[in-house]
Amino acid sequence: MKKAFVETKNVELFRAALKAVEQRGAPEASWLLVAGDPALGKSTTVKKWAAANRAIYLRAKKMWTPSFFIRDLAGELGEDEDGSLKSVFGRVIARIGHTQATIVIDEVQHCLHSGAAVLEELRDITDTTETMAVLVTGVEQVQSRIGKHAQISSRIARVVDFRPSTVEDIGLMCAQLCEVNVAPDAVALVHQQAQGRMRQTMNALVAIEAIARRNKLVTVTAADLQGVVLVQDWRVKRVAKEAA
Repeated sequence: MKKAFVETKNVELFRAALKAVEQRGAPEASWLLVAGDPALGKSTTVKKWAAANRAIYLRAKKMWTPSFFIRDLAGELGEDEDGSLKSVFGRVIARIGHTQATIVIDEVQHCLHSGAAVLEELRDITDTTETMAVLVTGVEQVQSRIGKHAQISSRIARVVDFRPSTVEDIGLMCAQLCEVNVAPDAVALVHQQAQGRMRQTMNALVAIEAIARRNKLVTVTAADLQGVVLVQDWRVKRVAKEAA
């Protein structure tokens, strides 16, 4: 399978929301929340953007305290994590103020314990430096939980809800990633089995390429995939022959 980043509808919405936050009126309203069910491509999209734009990407940990967060952030910035929390925080502020780097926090639901103390630290950083933050979550209740903290929720300028991929999205993925041609009826079958989930779609494309190699196919149609399980889901019992 080819290596490429496919610009799906969710990616377009993400980029549009980023632009809106960049053009905000209130400097402190500089946060973007990316939400949606698991396996829809949120983390992949945000990581790709972060790498291309020199943003600081952190995956939140369940045991994060404000101190743990600040020291992790300092490490990602290449700053010394040792010393008093005040001194580490000062180095973080100085570096971010200079670079204007956006802070990305994935799995942000882990930042909502202890009165959202970690996000209060993030608020101090973005307010002081007037920089952006991107928060990512696949947990449904996060928006309502953040909403209980007015000082935090008022910083969120935009929310992007990732949705299941469309048939058109799957068609783009097949065209840009697959080493073989995938007929429209096979694209529709992938969409049906993967239910628009990016992670499962990628696995389906690998299976399609294996079938094409085994049967020496240049183009794969739905007929070539008859009875084949392209997407393995342990939660659903299926009776069909394996793709591998």
